Amino acid sequence: MEHLFYLISIWLALALASAVVAYYLRVSIALVEICVGMIVGAIATAGGWFEVLGTKNETLRFLASSGAVLLTFLAGAELEHETLKKKVTEVSVVGIIGFLAPFIGCALVARFILGWDTQASLLAGIALSTTSMAVVYAVMLETGFNTTEFGKGILGSCFINDIGTVVALSLIFAPFTYKTFVFLGITILVLFLLPVTSRFITRHYAGKTAAIRTKWMLFILFALSALALWSGSEAVLPAYLAGIVLAEFARVNHTWLRRLRTLTVGFLTPLYFLRAGTLVSLPALLGGFLLFLVLFLGKVASKIFGLYPVIARFRTDRKERWYYSLLMSTGLTFGTIAALYGLTNNIVTQSQYSLLVAAVIASAVIPTLIANAAFLPAHLLAARPSLSTTSARAPGGDGKGLDEEG
Repeated sequence: MEHLFYLISIWLALALASAVVAYYLRVSIALVEICVGMIVGAIATAGGWFEVLGTKNETLRFLASSGAVLLTFLAGAELEHETLKKKVTEVSVVGIIGFLAPFIGCALVARFILGWDTQASLLAGIALSTTSMAVVYAVMLETGFNTTEFGKGILGSCFINDIGTVVALSLIFAPFTYKTFVFLGITILVLFLLPVTSRFITRHYAGKTAAIRTKWMLFILFALSALALWSGSEAVLPAYLAGIVLAEFARVNHTWLRRLRTLTVGFLTPLYFLRAGTLVSLPALLGGFLLFLVLFLGKVASKIFGLYPVIARFRTDRKERWYYSLLMSTGLTFGTIAALYGLTNNIVTQSQYSLLVAAVIASAVIPTLIANAAFLPAHLLAARPSLSTTSARAPGGDGKGLDEEG
C-alpha cells in the first residue's frame, strides 16, 4: 500500500506540473499531459527504470481507464439538443463526412502506403477520424464562438463525428456473439430509463452531502463499462451515449456536472493522458518520422478535402469555411483512446501506436494554430445571438431538488 501511495503521488506531481505548463502556454491540458508523459517515459526508458514508473501497474491502469470513461461521459453531456434540432442537417452531414472521409482515407494510406495489415489499418482509420471536442470546445470558449450559431454548429458536428468514431471502434473490433445482444439490450433499457431515474433521484436527494446522485451516476457508468468489456466492446461507448441522453439534465443541474468534472479532470484524466504518453516510443517515432508525416497529412488532407465542399453548402464566407474545416481536423481524446485500445488488444504494435498518437497530437495543435492565425471569422463575434435561451435560465427550473451554489 505504501508503494501505491508513493506511485500515485509521482503521477499527480506530473499532473500538477502539466496543469501549470498548460496554464501559461494557454493550450489544452490534455495535450500537455500526453507530451509530459512522452518525455518522462523516454527519460525512464533511457535510464533503465521504466518499470519503476509503474505504467503497467493494474491500479494505475484502472484509474486511467476510469478517467477515459468519465471524460467520455462528460463530452456527451456537453451536447445541446436544441442545437441538433435547429441545425440537424448541417451537423449530421458535416459530422458524418467528417468521420467517413478520414476513416476511409487514413485506412487506405496505412494499408497501401505504409503496408500495415488490415486490422491495424482499420484501427488507424478510426483513431485518425476523430475531432477533438476538448480542443474545439476550449477554442469556442476562448474566442466567444460558443455563444454563436456558427460555434454551436461546429460543436454539434464534432459530436456526430465522434459518435461515428466510438461506434466504429465497437462494431469493427467487438466480436458479435450472444454477449453483444445482451449488452445492447441492457444498454438500451438503461439509457431509456436514465433520464427518468435521474430526475427522481434529483427531486429526493439533490443537495445532500452524501452525493447520492454522483454515486448513482458512477454506478451506472461503471456497470455499463463492465458489461461492454464483458461483451468484447469498448467501455467508452455506453458512457458517451449516457452523456448524450443526460445532456439536457446536465444543463439544468450544472453544479452537479461541474463537481463531476472536477473529480474527472482533477484526478482521473491526468492519469489517463500521462500514461498514454509514457507508452509512446520516442525512438520509434524519430526513426519513423516520415511515416508519422504521412499519417498526419493523410488525416488533415482527407478531413479538409472531404469537408470543405460540404461546409460550403452551409457557410458562404471563405474564412468561415476554412475555420470550420480546420477545427474539424483536430483530434485528441478519442483518437488517443482508440490508439491505446489498439495497443492494449495487440491490434497495433508499440511503434504503430507511437506514430498514431504523434499524428493525433499534431492534429490537435497545427490545424488549430492555422485556423486562429489565418482564418478567424472575427466578423461573427460582433453580435453573438444564441440558438436558445436555455443556458440563460436560472438554475433550479421548478425550484425543487436542484443544486445550489455554495
